[in-house]
Amino acid sequence: MAAPNKLRLLPWVGPGGKPCYLSTDDRGGYLSRLADNIEAVQLGFAAVLLEQALDTLDDSDAEPDEIHSLARELTGALRDALRVAISRNYLPTEGEPLGL
Repeated sequence: MAAPNKLRLLPWVGPGGKPCYLSTDDRGGYLSRLADNIEAVQLGFAAVLLEQALDTLDDSDAEPDEIHSLARELTGALRDALRVAISRNYLPTEGEPLGL
């Protein structure tokens, strides 16, 4: 028996910042593929930002403005990564190890 149709949280927001959801059983449909591609870009950007953060934190000459800007970008990347985790049902339950 097929799994019941679940709503997928999409990696963008609608008017007023409200979440957007997709209801489909077709993982190969246009919107599903678009969402997959956007999520891949978001996670790739997060990986690049992580490397940049490590370099910046190792740089004793890093300016406060540079660190502040990086913190803002990291906050956005973390928000996007959590949205992907929620969309894919990857969030651990309370007390479950993260496996990092």
